Amino acid sequence: MIDGFINKHRLSSHFNEMAKVHFIPLSERIRTHQLSAKKPYFVGINGSQGSGKSTLSDFIQAYLQQNYEAKVIVLSLDDFYFSQIERNIIAQDVHPLFKTRGVPGTHNMSQAKQVLHALKLGQPTLIPRFNKATDNPYKQADWTLVADPVDIIIFEGWSWGVDPQNAHQLVHPVNDFERLEDSNGEWRNHANLQLALHYKPLYQMMNKWIMLKAPSFADVFNWRLEQEQKLIDATPIELRPNIMDKVEVERFIQHYQRLTEHALNTLPNKCDEVFSLNSLRDITAHQTRKNHA
Repeated sequence: MIDGFINKHRLSSHFNEMAKVHFIPLSERIRTHQLSAKKPYFVGINGSQGSGKSTLSDFIQAYLQQNYEAKVIVLSLDDFYFSQIERNIIAQDVHPLFKTRGVPGTHNMSQAKQVLHALKLGQPTLIPRFNKATDNPYKQADWTLVADPVDIIIFEGWSWGVDPQNAHQLVHPVNDFERLEDSNGEWRNHANLQLALHYKPLYQMMNKWIMLKAPSFADVFNWRLEQEQKLIDATPIELRPNIMDKVEVERFIQHYQRLTEHALNTLPNKCDEVFSLNSLRDITAHQTRKNHA
């Protein structure tokens, strides 16, 4: 099973050891908790861009489906991004920086709420999918239909689980991007308000929280470049001009710096399981909260 997963996702052979030591035991713990719950079991996964949270989510899904025939669905916060047209409207009404997908306020959280509650109740629902190559959602015909009740719902996202910052933390810019393009703090304050109003209330639906903890924000930039190259390789030539180059990625990633660093500082003490990574994304430590492993 592991070899097939490695080939499908084009992973290095090193993933074999990581899966055996960490991810299979994690999957088994999730399965045990789900059986005890006797209802849909929600797992929240936080990780910065490029940390491997999508790969981890897919592995848990594949492992549990193959070994236990469990019904597992994976949701990504990325798939709830507003379209370019919708973000342009927000940019006109609030701040120009909301044209760019990323921070809270650029996701359709009303839609996310509807999907999560439908899955909790075992009702049929459509899972949206977002195309990063076009920077727009896929057509609804390409969304995923979940027709039957599921056992486990995995919801992963770069800012998923992150709490809003306090007023004092929002005063000073965290990088040159904020200093130059959000000098009065309007963009970051509005994003923080959206986080408090529309994201945090959904956190309580998660039964278990997992974090893939990057060593620093500096590593996230390199990981994001790798992601962009993979996106280029998987994208038809005619759509590749829409994909970012290195300079564009460097600017883009600064949209994420504030909340990524906030997550690195605050989430390890709130998540049930934390896998600390080094710059090569090897797991160097595994921290668990008592009674939540």
